[in-house]
Amino acid sequence: MKVIMMMAMTLDGKIAKNSDHFPDWTSREDKKYFAKVSREAGVVIMGDKTFFTFPSPLRERLNVVFTLDENPKEIENVKWVKGEPENVLKELEEMGYSLAILGGGSFINGMFLKHKLIDEIHITVEPKIFGDGLGLFKGDFDVNLRLIDCEKINEDSMVLKYKVLY
Repeated sequence: MKVIMMMAMTLDGKIAKNSDHFPDWTSREDKKYFAKVSREAGVVIMGDKTFFTFPSPLRERLNVVFTLDENPKEIENVKWVKGEPENVLKELEEMGYSLAILGGGSFINGMFLKHKLIDEIHITVEPKIFGDGLGLFKGDFDVNLRLIDCEKINEDSMVLKYKVLY
């Protein structure tokens, strides 16, 4: 299964000010890009901290949410998961998915990178600086990337697409 990590970040590499920060700071064009690609994939994987920053589950796609909660509340279009990411991807493949979007946050991104499960990274660089905040990945990594595309999506924002080289 192909996994594309899609994130928006500030120029100083932050995806949020803190784990409760609602992602309302990204451009309309970034939101449209994320919606288009994630609807095509049909599934978005994220952690529960990221999931709970949204007012409701992402529509028109399966929300796969990593949680430590033993009894998560049943919510339509939400699949609660725990354990090894390889097992989650295998289950998604068995459900008929061939592409998954990884949508954060830092801990989940780091877990997938550690397990060498991210094929591509699509980063929207937004014209903001947070200073303090959450980075793209939690963990210590030394991973090489190859730029495969870049696209200016509005006057001030760029989408950079990288292939992950393990």
